[in-house]
Amino acid sequence: MSKLVTIYGGSGFVGKYITRRLAKDGWRIRVAVRNPNEAMFVRPYGAVGQVEPIFCNIRDDDSVRAALKGAEAVINCVGVLDEVGKNTFDAVQAEGPERIARIAASEGISTMVHISAIGANEDSDSEYARTKAKGESGVLAHMPSAVILRPSIVFGAEDQFFNRFAQMAQFGPILPVVGASTRFQPVYVDDVAAAAVVAVDGNASAGVYELGGPDVNTFRELMQQMLETIRRRRMIVNIPFPVARLMAGVFGVVRFLSAGLVRPPITKDQVANLAVDNVVADDARGFADLGIEPVAMEAVLPSYLWRFRQSGQYVAIKESAENLKG
Repeated sequence: MSKLVTIYGGSGFVGKYITRRLAKDGWRIRVAVRNPNEAMFVRPYGAVGQVEPIFCNIRDDDSVRAALKGAEAVINCVGVLDEVGKNTFDAVQAEGPERIARIAASEGISTMVHISAIGANEDSDSEYARTKAKGESGVLAHMPSAVILRPSIVFGAEDQFFNRFAQMAQFGPILPVVGASTRFQPVYVDDVAAAAVVAVDGNASAGVYELGGPDVNTFRELMQQMLETIRRRRMIVNIPFPVARLMAGVFGVVRFLSAGLVRPPITKDQVANLAVDNVVADDARGFADLGIEPVAMEAVLPSYLWRFRQSGQYVAIKESAENLKG
């Protein structure tokens, strides 16, 4: 019988790529999510019964334990970019991973992979970064043999980064950004999934790995590359951090007064994150140590950002016709 792995958040952006890869490798997969009915799309990743979404709330011990029964390995992909209701940074990113590791250890599971993030730091000004660091500490306290993966900004067809700004670029001549000079090292989502599979298969030593793509760019440079990909000309305007913090504060008040119905375009915590470079440390272990060569952005971005071009998928034909006229 094939081995069983429980993937918390296995239907999310990164999680579903891990699920797909492990299914191809023959693993039986239990996808633990809050809304199993919305995760049914993962079932065809494998043979009948190989991939099964189940309900789980990582804020509850019994729920986490039930999802782990009989598993030989566990992967945690759960994280939040913004706090909503009871899903706070602390509950999801600090307490959640610790709970999974503690219960996995009590169940005799020795293999755990935890998806964290570059910038995880308990001394950070960002609650997101602080809770990511607390989550790592909680995992290692119970599962010292765990592998922790810290990706930079993750890109791919369903990302909330390039897609978001490409959509913004459709309206008006200006593209506002916060932290135009901050450096990032975007990493392709399937490369992160490949790293998780290497780890869960037991081919990576315990500890932390920082995952970044082959290129380091400023926020402004990333937006320029995105604009070139979607064939749009926009003025990239940097919003100074003091102004951004003020704007985020106003948006926070609006959100509070609307009882959370109005989602802010940016939060104070996100502004704090954007003030810090998000790149692989010089002394960190990374893709090379896992035997993986990461994919460059220019090889992937056109495959999903084409829909933001004025002529969509037909832009190449249109440009070819223009050349013929010349």
